[in-house]
Amino acid sequence: MRVDDSIYDMIKLAAEGQKRNLSNFIEFATLQYLTSSQFVDNDEMTEILKDEDLVKNLMSGLDDFKNGDYKIV
Repeated sequence: MRVDDSIYDMIKLAAEGQKRNLSNFIEFATLQYLTSSQFVDNDEMTEILKDEDLVKNLMSGLDDFKNGDYKIV
């Protein structure tokens, strides 16, 4: 993996702060990012599902996708 020296220094400092080696910190930070930005927790999902207009619009969008009206890029 190639990163600018300034980014490397930030990663190294963060790893040292958590008493992790560099590769372990990168793995940890990547997993933290993916699980926090790609998934919602149970409370957030409950709130989403309570919003009937949002759910209706999401289902409509899913139908449009299944009908080939749109593609995910």
